[in-house]
Amino acid sequence: MTDFFIGEIEMFGFNFAPKGWAQCNGQLLSIQQNQALFAVIGTAFGGNGTTNFALPDLRGRLPMGQGQGPGLSARTLGQAFGEENHTLLASETPGHNHFVNVISNPTAANASAPGPALYLSQTSFSGPLGAETDLYVVDSAPGNAMNPTAVGLTGGQPHSNQMPTIVLNYCICLSGIFPSRN
Repeated sequence: MTDFFIGEIEMFGFNFAPKGWAQCNGQLLSIQQNQALFAVIGTAFGGNGTTNFALPDLRGRLPMGQGQGPGLSARTLGQAFGEENHTLLASETPGHNHFVNVISNPTAANASAPGPALYLSQTSFSGPLGAETDLYVVDSAPGNAMNPTAVGLTGGQPHSNQMPTIVLNYCICLSGIFPSRN
């Protein structure tokens, strides 16, 4: 196929590389056997630059245009970033409070903070379906204060960070028209 530029990347709906193409799977190629492609992409995607160079590795990745759009981060050719799953850090969660109502006896007014004569009396929780749950606890040993770190801000478990996606086969053209610069 000579209608494609050397280094051009295309998507295919089949699971192999056509003749004159290679899958974008990060493999190392010999510079000596692929001089034209090396002249086009160099070591932007890896390799030692003396005997080999790497093809782009688009397995499980989305391509992105290089440069810097308005209000966006600068991105360079071959740069890989992002993660499939992410565990939130405390610094990534919005500031918030957890309120607990405490009273000294079941008929007393609500207090806003625990104290030696106060115990957990009632709290409301709006669950994922909007249902509220009331809680009433009588503590026979007053003075047991809840440690503020007893309930973490994050669950510590990674969550999926993926958008809806369909998998295709990315391949790079090994032989064809050598692209000229304008």
